[in-house]
Amino acid sequence: MKIDILTLFPEMFDGPFSHSIIKRAMDKGLAEIGLYNIRDWSAGKHKTVDDSPFGGGAGMVMMIEPIARCIEELREKTAYDEVIYLSPDGEMLDQKMANRLSMSKNLLLLCGHYKGIDERIREHFITLEVSVGDYVLSGGELAAAVLADAVIRLLPGVLNDETSALSDSFQDNILSPPVYTRPSDFRGWKVPDVLLSGNDKEITKWRYEQSLERTLKRRPGLLEK
Repeated sequence: MKIDILTLFPEMFDGPFSHSIIKRAMDKGLAEIGLYNIRDWSAGKHKTVDDSPFGGGAGMVMMIEPIARCIEELREKTAYDEVIYLSPDGEMLDQKMANRLSMSKNLLLLCGHYKGIDERIREHFITLEVSVGDYVLSGGELAAAVLADAVIRLLPGVLNDETSALSDSFQDNILSPPVYTRPSDFRGWKVPDVLLSGNDKEITKWRYEQSLERTLKRRPGLLEK
């Protein structure tokens, strides 16, 4: 899978993409991430990428020209399954969306800043708008990193145990059950006996019941799905 990211601050991705699962995926050749600085497509001497909004008002708006040039140039080289704008008013990112996007070959992510991007970019270039929550971030970079992580970890061969992703929270619209490891008794706090029994059938049943109970208590809305 190839994920290209358009941003004003490519250095913000150094940390998230240099460690753990995403780095492992890139090292294995299972994922490729391209970072592109939108300023490189600015025609102005000072590489300006924002301007005041028509009609007045506070804040600045990312200009249409450098973004359009960047997207058009990249699309000449790559056929993208989706051109995604990270936006607080986009479709909420959930496990179902991550599963669907993980089937893609090429994704293009656009990180907004300031008061957002010129609306004409959204009208003529964007195929999907994605939000990571009902709150506002300073820019789309953190949201893009979240989206990339949620998608890349699902690619075959990325996780050491490919069945691990199947038991993640939200895969079946329920939360994951409690998990434990050694020691089995710490300060008198003991691991449930069923997990030490070796009875796979009973363990599976216990985990499912715990998942339902936890979902009902913490996220009952998921069960309605």
